[in-house]
Amino acid sequence: MKKDTLKKRVKIANNIMYYIYTHIDTHIDIEELSYDLQISKFHMHRVFKEAFGKNIYESIKSIRLQKAANLLLTNKYSTISNIANLCGYSSQSSFIKAFKQRFEMSPKQWRNYGYKEYSNRILQQSKSALKSNADFKELTFEIVKMPIMESFYIRNKGYNKNVKETWQKLQTLILNNNLKNYKQIALLHDNPTITPLNECQYIACIVPENRSDVNSDRLPKFNISDGVYAKFNLEGEHGDMLKFIHWVYHEWLVNSEYETTTKPSYAIYNKNNFLSKDNRFNISFYVSIKF
Repeated sequence: MKKDTLKKRVKIANNIMYYIYTHIDTHIDIEELSYDLQISKFHMHRVFKEAFGKNIYESIKSIRLQKAANLLLTNKYSTISNIANLCGYSSQSSFIKAFKQRFEMSPKQWRNYGYKEYSNRILQQSKSALKSNADFKELTFEIVKMPIMESFYIRNKGYNKNVKETWQKLQTLILNNNLKNYKQIALLHDNPTITPLNECQYIACIVPENRSDVNSDRLPKFNISDGVYAKFNLEGEHGDMLKFIHWVYHEWLVNSEYETTTKPSYAIYNKNNFLSKDNRFNISFYVSIKF
């Protein structure tokens, strides 16, 4: 496949995913999206599945159910029916059926602390997280407005040790281009508190201060969403990160009275544990919120 063709296909897939995240609260019309992108539905579905490993409808369903899982915890006074409507389901029964298939329990059971059991099962998949003694009770946050950021990225399927290899490839690009002013960002397309770690879409990104400093036809681009975020500053080791994300979503968020949105969370590295000699990180973590 020619480079320009591959680049165009990746751009189409990313545009579709970005559209899904930014329009998940509305009815997503695939016919209309196909018309806007000026490509056939068949081609649109094919390039999306090549890039993300699942079709468009599966992705929409997954994102909506992740949203529902969060709303069930943060919207304490909303009925199951209301949350079903907020997540694009036309009936409560179809929502409950889809939720049970995804989380192996009903929305009511999820609310009644079933989410902790499910979350803990995922945490068991990470030996380093189980060894972590980190405590986040005293951690503070600030509310910030973040701009849209255009990134160069490499996608990694799985939230595990193979992420290191992905960051090493990006580090090669950084050194080859003699980059001095750039951000390293980990973008979490999937929430690792409720998605099995081997299924998580992890995106390693660099955002150069000057885009013309990067000379590469191999790396695609993706826009990291702007918006209002809760920002946490954190230092630690690899296992602390996953434990921290679980704390953010299933303790801090539940008690904060904020809601999260479907925009992916991300971490900006001041020090990247996957590239540092002592395996420690220093990050600012951003979770999209509204009140």
